[in-house]
Amino acid sequence: MRIYILLLALLAGSWCAHSQHTISGKVAAPNNIPLDGAHIHIGLLHGSSAPDGSYEVHNVASGEQHMYISYIGYKTMDTLVNMQGDVRLDIVLSPETMQLEEVVLAETKVSKNTTHEQRLTTETIEKYSNASLGDALKEVAGVYSLRTGSTIVKPVINGLHSSRVPVISNNVRLEDQQWGTEHAPNLDINSAGRVSVIKGAPALQYGGDAIGGLVLVEPVSVMQDTLFGKTILTVDSNGRGGSLSSSIHKGNTSGWAWNAGGTFKYMGDREAPDYVLSNTGNREANFAGDVKYLGNDYDTSVSYSFYNATIGIAKATHIGNVADLVRAINNGQPDVAVPFTYTIGAPRQEVQHHLAKANFNKQLSDDASLSLQYSFQLNNRKEFDMRRGDYANIPALDLVLATHSVNADWKKVTNGTEYKTGVSTSAQFNNASPDTGVRPLIPTYDKYDAGVYGIVSHSFSKSLSAEAGLRYDFSHISAMKYYQKTRWNSLGYNGVYDHFIIKDTVSQWLTNPRFTYHNVSASLGIRKRLSAKYDLMVNAGLAMRNPNPSELFSDGLHHSNGTIELGNLGIEKEKALKLSATLLKHEGNFRMEATPYLNAIRDFIYLSPTGVEYTIRGTFPVFNYRQDNVLMAGLDLHTDWDITSHFRHSFNLAYVHADNTTRIEPLIDMPPLNISNTFRYTLDWHSLFLELRSEAVFTQTRYPDNNFYADVPVNGELVPTYVDISTPPPGYHLLHFASGMQFALGKTLASVGFSVNNIFNTAYRDYLNRQRFYTDDVGRNFQLQLKFNY
Repeated sequence: MRIYILLLALLAGSWCAHSQHTISGKVAAPNNIPLDGAHIHIGLLHGSSAPDGSYEVHNVASGEQHMYISYIGYKTMDTLVNMQGDVRLDIVLSPETMQLEEVVLAETKVSKNTTHEQRLTTETIEKYSNASLGDALKEVAGVYSLRTGSTIVKPVINGLHSSRVPVISNNVRLEDQQWGTEHAPNLDINSAGRVSVIKGAPALQYGGDAIGGLVLVEPVSVMQDTLFGKTILTVDSNGRGGSLSSSIHKGNTSGWAWNAGGTFKYMGDREAPDYVLSNTGNREANFAGDVKYLGNDYDTSVSYSFYNATIGIAKATHIGNVADLVRAINNGQPDVAVPFTYTIGAPRQEVQHHLAKANFNKQLSDDASLSLQYSFQLNNRKEFDMRRGDYANIPALDLVLATHSVNADWKKVTNGTEYKTGVSTSAQFNNASPDTGVRPLIPTYDKYDAGVYGIVSHSFSKSLSAEAGLRYDFSHISAMKYYQKTRWNSLGYNGVYDHFIIKDTVSQWLTNPRFTYHNVSASLGIRKRLSAKYDLMVNAGLAMRNPNPSELFSDGLHHSNGTIELGNLGIEKEKALKLSATLLKHEGNFRMEATPYLNAIRDFIYLSPTGVEYTIRGTFPVFNYRQDNVLMAGLDLHTDWDITSHFRHSFNLAYVHADNTTRIEPLIDMPPLNISNTFRYTLDWHSLFLELRSEAVFTQTRYPDNNFYADVPVNGELVPTYVDISTPPPGYHLLHFASGMQFALGKTLASVGFSVNNIFNTAYRDYLNRQRFYTDDVGRNFQLQLKFNY
């Protein structure tokens, strides 16, 4: 009730707001080449253009407004726009010769970008200020989420995740132990100015192993002499906490520019509809900032970000043995459910990630540029188990990962053709602490990578363009790892990998496994403008992914999920051939993008349950890494329908049909059919919007049968018991509500948002939640969000 009273009080104070409108269009160079990332600045509002040059700025007040459009290497446009309603404005920027006021309304050439890119709106990024990148990306058709509870969320693109979906943060590939299904991307979504998803052929500039797709996270970039900031305060009822995020940005056309921002999150235990999810609180304290100097034909910058999180793992998921697992599956209720608390005990994760980068860009001529970049990342991951005695406060897993990277990229645009080439190198060092008292799940290792790529894009006519790319990658990894001799023999390594053995320590072998990989990746894409409203993009991509350290070297109990995971030194690299086509309708009241795809992956690596293992601590399920050939086919569909000037309907559908063609069975851990419908009502009055979203996730009926029998103690005797760890939970349907409006507080533009997730407090379990055996997902959540632009 207090939330409603506060909301009404804020709305009552909004008397000085004005009608709000939207300005949209495209930004291009004189030769009609779209400009990706052009900055648009209107008063306190700002935005940037998409890869096809398109842009939208919402909530522009009525009347005459100053509008600035800037892009590095081009002259800034300064013009007046009379906003009496929604306005479309197509803009051409020039290095020096055109007048500031030149505005072109003519149709431009089709974009040379043949890979479809989907971008989160600024409103969506801000809506998830108190959540994670994985949560926000679920707004994109074809993107699901792999969860460990409510706070550890990884994006799943077309059924693939983790090492197959690289996250590029500030033009740096995130290296944060991303191999783990319980390891979410270590970045703060509030530091993002733009978040994009690329599906289809791999973006070779960033690597040749993006079998699933790419997530690009870019900071705010302001190319206008201005100073502005924003603060977002979010309060959640489920978890009884919230977050505070604030940032300030100083832009410039020349000279010094900078950005700085920070986020603090404090949440207690989440609650399912029928019980408290004990020990599921989380804390975050994050910072990101950069300083840039812009010269006449160059710019240089340095940036630094720090991510610091403590994440509680539900106590109910901590199983002592397979008997606990059987009881959890059969009971349907958690063994541990205590009253709400903000305390975070064991099991938990403590993660710190530092990212520092230095960048230099040089405009070599009117049509050529060079970019040089060095980055350093330091990731420290600690996982705490429920331990006693001297080890109670010592992590069971303590990894420190340091990564150095150097990149050089050259780009030239001439006569309708764009050339891009570059080289990249990296050196990575992982140190597994020996002080944990537990044999590390992942060993100490060194890894060295180098790559070179070339991409050519060409516009054959106003309606046809094509892009082709080729990349070569070299990788070498060397590890130091102890194997128990019994494990070495049971895995079949005896006589096969004896050349890795460097020392005999009675009951163990000290080994030095070394692997070298040579990969070739390629992409080919065509974009055809079928009419003024329709574009067709067809892409083919060849991608190769090396096995990650977890897949090669895992050996022991994974404390965060109570399973024994075993890697395989014989695992080969994955080879994927992906074909996709996107039909894009981008004009009119009804807009659509439909993307069918086919992905054939040879030597697909996956984790599969294979039985149980009896240890002195208890009996645990055993999961082995395997390789098989798979075939994945799917469809992503998104539509927007402006039913009236105030009423819009959005529709998302994603389906993937995946088969293990080696074993002739469905592929494990594939997301089921999911459909969402969003109805949005808007008014000019204070930019009011009301939104109702329906989220339907169907039951996954296609799954392999990996169930097994285990000896479970019953009344003092071991009884063979059937362990059903394969059957997916039932599907579910959720309803969500969101609303928001804007008002002026003096010279500050303020926004208030109120939302309800899971309106009917539905109890459900998601197939891709790693904790689905033990607890329900979170229940209803009321959220109040305040935003101040200044």
